[in-house]
Amino acid sequence: MQSPSSSVESKSSWVVASVALFIMAMSFGAAWITAVALKDIAGEVGGTRSIPALASALAWLGGGIGGILMGRIADKVGTRWTVIFGALMIGLGLAISTLGPPWPLWIGHGLFIGLIGLGGINAPMYIYVSRWFDRRRGSALALISSGSYLAGALWPPVFERAIADFGWRQAMLWYAVAEIAVIVPLALIYFRTAPEVIAPVTLSESTAPKAHVLGLPPNVVFAMMCAAAVLCCIPMSMPQGHLVAFCSDLGISRSIGALMLSVLLGTAFLSRQIWGAISDRIGGLATVLIGSAWQACAMAAFLFTQDEVGLFTVAAAFGLGFSGIIPAYVLALYELFPASEASWRIPTLLLFSGLGMALGGWAAGLLYDHFGYYAPAFATGVGANILNMLVVGWLVVRQRMRAAPA
Repeated sequence: MQSPSSSVESKSSWVVASVALFIMAMSFGAAWITAVALKDIAGEVGGTRSIPALASALAWLGGGIGGILMGRIADKVGTRWTVIFGALMIGLGLAISTLGPPWPLWIGHGLFIGLIGLGGINAPMYIYVSRWFDRRRGSALALISSGSYLAGALWPPVFERAIADFGWRQAMLWYAVAEIAVIVPLALIYFRTAPEVIAPVTLSESTAPKAHVLGLPPNVVFAMMCAAAVLCCIPMSMPQGHLVAFCSDLGISRSIGALMLSVLLGTAFLSRQIWGAISDRIGGLATVLIGSAWQACAMAAFLFTQDEVGLFTVAAAFGLGFSGIIPAYVLALYELFPASEASWRIPTLLLFSGLGMALGGWAAGLLYDHFGYYAPAFATGVGANILNMLVVGWLVVRQRMRAAPA
């Protein structure tokens, strides 16, 4: 057994995690400008909301794809340098996006903000911070993964004012300068080489991979987790990308819609540490199942809520529910697979979660353009969420059965 004194955790671990949280909040802020300005940008292309929605989708998808490559590069050159590179590319992507929809917006978001921008920050950060922890890894992962929600809580009201006063292009350019000025010096100062996790040599951590996970071939379980990540992220992205526009359709001002988005993501940020503590206690897969069930109920509530007070309540409930899901998936990977495989399994899982976020946001725009209202999109999200619960629930049952004494 590993003694408590051999733990790699220290005050420095939490300093690094806190800096990582702040960097994530700055880097993901870039994606929220398009969500707040969705109707403004669509107004330049005949009111077609799927065009700016696709830009946001490409940012999520690009970040997932880029994370696989950048995770490997970070192992060779250090996370510090991929984060700095990513920050510079996000700034460049924002500048390119201002050249106008559709193609500059899509290229700026998909290639620069997503693929080589967020790709150089998000997945490498999960791997890097996890190596600073061995006892409270779930809580640490919950903290840093809150960065996108902290961004969503802080920036939409700021962006709403900037867009209203100066336009979405100027808002993008100002934010490009701000995120580079903040991220680059923080990465240079704080992101030194992470300590190696001290662990006893066991058969499961030998050079040979596990023969079975939950009684199945390891990659079958991993594929099911990746599919589940897609299914839960489809509904997760719909309110995040379209809430401001949805409120506007109901006659609620864009400033109130931006505030509502901040409430949704603010509750997600505040509750994520609670979910991290829960996942440290009950495990990653069980936490995913509980969070997914909560998210499904809140998503369904969007179908039946039209007034301002009710939507604030539903938005807060939605944020509370979905916030613990993604870090719980990452924790489940550490529980089920050898730590030596984390450098490729974590970015791959995040790729599929990014794919789900991309599909959800884009599909919501397409369905709105076809039907003229959001109910069909939200109903589709609820259906995907139910499928996710079936997949994760089956894995949880197998996990509990194999853990039960004979």
